Amino acid sequence: MDVKSAFLNGELLEEVYVEQPPGFVLKGHENKVLHLIKALYGLRQAPRAWYAKLDSSLLGLGFRRSCSEHAVYLRGEGAHRLVVGVYVDDLVITGGHERDIDEFKFQMKRTFQMSDLGLLRYYFGLEVNQNGGDITVAQSAYAAKILQGAGLAECNPSCIPMEPRIKLSKMSTAPAVDPTAYRSIVGALRYLVNTRPDLAFSVGYVSRFMEHPTTEHLAAVRRILRYIAGTLDYGCHYTRKGGVAELVGFSDSDHAGDVDTCKSTTGVLFFLGNNAITWQSQKQKVVALSSCEAEYIAGTTAACQGVWLSRLLSELKGKKEGAVKIKIDSQSAIALSKNPVFHDRSKHIDTRYHFIRECVEEGRVQIASVGTKDQLADIMTKPLAKERFCELRAKLGLVKLNH
Repeated sequence: MDVKSAFLNGELLEEVYVEQPPGFVLKGHENKVLHLIKALYGLRQAPRAWYAKLDSSLLGLGFRRSCSEHAVYLRGEGAHRLVVGVYVDDLVITGGHERDIDEFKFQMKRTFQMSDLGLLRYYFGLEVNQNGGDITVAQSAYAAKILQGAGLAECNPSCIPMEPRIKLSKMSTAPAVDPTAYRSIVGALRYLVNTRPDLAFSVGYVSRFMEHPTTEHLAAVRRILRYIAGTLDYGCHYTRKGGVAELVGFSDSDHAGDVDTCKSTTGVLFFLGNNAITWQSQKQKVVALSSCEAEYIAGTTAACQGVWLSRLLSELKGKKEGAVKIKIDSQSAIALSKNPVFHDRSKHIDTRYHFIRECVEEGRVQIASVGTKDQLADIMTKPLAKERFCELRAKLGLVKLNH
């Protein structure tokens, strides 16, 4: 559902005055101003006023705001639980019974002027297809628009987004390119990562050179675009299977992969059942002195994400929060996570990265060992050869969609 002229519903708490608009000045009152009671588009207070109005309206209808995600509202229990996700003036509604959803729609239409857009099919560039127990999410039209804007709509496709063992540097001596055009393409690609976890590392890698891009960096971006051209119709496939869907995370890192700073790259991937629900690839904020330390830091990043996801899922399902399992392929990092004693090899690590120890001690996180071959987060930390890349891509649930 969509709220029409949402910001005009917000009620102002502050005293705000505006000049009379040109062409609508009252004769005899030329020196007077208007006192606003409700918000107008363009006011800095408008978004906050609208959210306060929507929040109070949903709470008045018996909803409660999620403690883990303030843009999610919940009402009811069990099969009658209703979940509403809010993004500015757009509401995504889901529930176990259609009657509950219809009742909520009726209540909202009495409160605001609403547009009922029906079953979710298109949302901020995300193409959603719901068919029985299967859901697919893709951004094919958005990806085609990126290729068109970059002038690569008819290019020769590539099998992988980045050449294995590629090393790019900010100190490149190659000729400079237009930074605005470079940033525009990379910024668009970053939004595409929302449905394409196979692009997370490569797009994150080229994002490091936004300040002074050169032809070498642009060549890497064009390689990514050529890969997208060959996988234009790919998207995430979600399926429901019997039994309880367990939350499982994968944590991995390379070591000193960044040429300029010698910092490592963290890769985090979470599955709910067999479905990948969140992924992350980012350069670590500190220099790790060993591969063990790099894996330990990545594990802490995964623990933070996992604890939040576990708490959110427990709220959505109305069940007690359980421990989240995180799989790491480094035995030394696992041992360090379970060891409460500080020693010479770990006491220098930044305090915040020891959060994973506390989570393990309290039972909120379970650390499990996984073989390097089965480490799915490997695709988030480095450019891989074609065979390995395609293998992991399939395990992430990325498939070619039939439109």
